[in-house]
Amino acid sequence: MPTSRRNFLKWSAAAGGALGLGALPDLAFGAPPGSPAPDAPAVERAATPLDILIIGGTGFTGPEQVNYALARGHRVTLFNRNQTRPDFFKGRVTELIGDLNDNTRALEGKQFDVVIDNPTTSPIWVRNVARYMAGHTKHYMFISTLSVYPDNSHPGADESDGRTPMPAGIDPFAVPASEARNYYGAFKTYCEDLVQKTYPGISTIIRPGLIVGPLDRTDRFTYWPARIARGGEVLAPGEPDEAVQFIDARDLAEWMIRMAERRTFGVYNAMGPAAHLSMAEMLYGMKAITTAGAQFTWVPADFLRAQKISAWRDMPVWVPASGPTLGFMARNNARAVAAGLTFRPLADTAQATLDYNNARPDAQRKALEAGAIAGISAAREAEVLAAWHAARTGRGSE
Repeated sequence: MPTSRRNFLKWSAAAGGALGLGALPDLAFGAPPGSPAPDAPAVERAATPLDILIIGGTGFTGPEQVNYALARGHRVTLFNRNQTRPDFFKGRVTELIGDLNDNTRALEGKQFDVVIDNPTTSPIWVRNVARYMAGHTKHYMFISTLSVYPDNSHPGADESDGRTPMPAGIDPFAVPASEARNYYGAFKTYCEDLVQKTYPGISTIIRPGLIVGPLDRTDRFTYWPARIARGGEVLAPGEPDEAVQFIDARDLAEWMIRMAERRTFGVYNAMGPAAHLSMAEMLYGMKAITTAGAQFTWVPADFLRAQKISAWRDMPVWVPASGPTLGFMARNNARAVAAGLTFRPLADTAQATLDYNNARPDAQRKALEAGAIAGISAAREAEVLAAWHAARTGRGSE
């Protein structure tokens, strides 16, 4: 299957749903749930408190937004089904219960300075929120995705790049929200346009790439620090200097709150780092936070393909920097950086992710080690490495 962000998100969402979110380990948020860690640096209060509605708010990026917004002195309201992590912020935020599919009446009569729309993949959800929020907010922030871009062959492409059109004959309002991921890029594109039409002149469209860090249950990034921490010979994909891009959920969340405070509108590619980061720099940077003594063996993309090891799924974060994926990990983020997007050190993200993984239930850690969601199992890795060494030895004896 060709590598695409849509394909990745489809299988990672399905796998994450199969595992379930469950309770969070008590490391990043302390007690009560959702509180900042005791040793977290003090956060400066905002000059003007805002009334912020966060749609979702208890999944991955949402909790980081809530914590930072509260630390900045804002008043936060959550709208969700109260199912992912029930009452996770109880007593700290206002909770509105409803369903984006067919019941947004809890929003009726409410006014907010800013609405942050985290989970929407279906135009139906944008429409249902707009029934009560159109004309009742000063700012609408929508998390979209780099998957709106169908062409990933050109490094350095910016926000003006072409987006994915709606397939012929598809009525986005007739497709159940449960099937929206079948049209992921097209539906996100349609949602962007609907947001801009519904909230003219007061919308912010955020297009993240790979979101990583603590709380991520898809193992998209977690595979690497967890694997490196086990030590031994580590299968490293492709060429060491191939670029990688991702963004820590905490950096994304905090930047969005600051954007809300400044009422910054427009469209932004949101991924880091600020400068080129290679796959080798990422892996060796992760190794630096461990004492396991991992050793990397770089295996070319064509050999991995022959071994049926797929980019992005089996070797997370990485895709070959060639052909249709030449620019997949080389999108232009200059506009977001100019608008104040900052990036914490790789060591911070890697350590926090490793700590989070180590605090997860045994079943989740075992699923990661088995390659159930992302990455490959130790046994499969050993097989590929053995085949690679055998192939090199055979060539050397010719």
